[in-house]
Amino acid sequence: MPTVHLDDRALIAVDGEDAETFLQNIITTDLSQLGEGEARPSALLSPQGKILFDFLISRPDETRFVLDCRAALADDFVRRLMLYRLRAKVTIAKLSQALVAVSWGNDSSASQTDSSLRDMRFPEAAKVLRHAALPLPPENASEAEWHALRIEHGVAESGPDYAAGDAFPHDVLLDENGGIGFKKGCYIGQEVVSRMQHRGTARRRVMIATGPLLASGTEILADKRPIGALGTVVGGTGLAIMRIDRVKDALDAGGPITAGGAAIMLRIPPNAKYRFPEAATAEEA
Repeated sequence: MPTVHLDDRALIAVDGEDAETFLQNIITTDLSQLGEGEARPSALLSPQGKILFDFLISRPDETRFVLDCRAALADDFVRRLMLYRLRAKVTIAKLSQALVAVSWGNDSSASQTDSSLRDMRFPEAAKVLRHAALPLPPENASEAEWHALRIEHGVAESGPDYAAGDAFPHDVLLDENGGIGFKKGCYIGQEVVSRMQHRGTARRRVMIATGPLLASGTEILADKRPIGALGTVVGGTGLAIMRIDRVKDALDAGGPITAGGAAIMLRIPPNAKYRFPEAATAEEA
């Protein structure tokens, strides 16, 4: 099975009798739906509903949660969690010398008995597992292969695909992969997220781009008008967060969609449920 050690990840532990209540009141995921052996996507939002910190959350036992996040943001994440702690009976700490690995395409014999966690951002058939318990499985694949797998399934992450504070949960499909609990109570930014869900106003979505000489950060244009930008790129394929109403306008008009001056193709990730809007008005654009 291909396995990569992810040096850009860190682990944060939230422990204590109030750990579930504390996290349930501030993050997007519904922890009552978090199963054993799962690593579910989640986010801590700004009051305006933008993603400040994206992470995977798991529950090793009843009073302990582990947050798998970008290492570059881990210290800021801990400080932000501490601000919200108030009188909650929890301890919050970045785990020292914590290592994370990911593997995929595992055969049916791979199970949670080795402390692996299913990465719930991917379909079950992809068999993507996270590993944090030592010893990690040996590394036998490249980061490029891991990023290619993310691109294939439309799994965006802050840093390579969007800046912290610059995307709504719907933009990166948290509404479709279990990263938002729409039936849970209030959390930070919940009002904005719920309004976007109920009104169907999500216009930016992750898409897969293919074309020659793609480069991360390149603006994507339709009729010289910006409609998105490239994030992670491997070879001639990349992730892009796009204005899907403008993409549809360009497709309907038959005009080229370009990146770096070259024509590209865009497609919806294979397991995504969203579809292009039926029509876009001048006011919406």
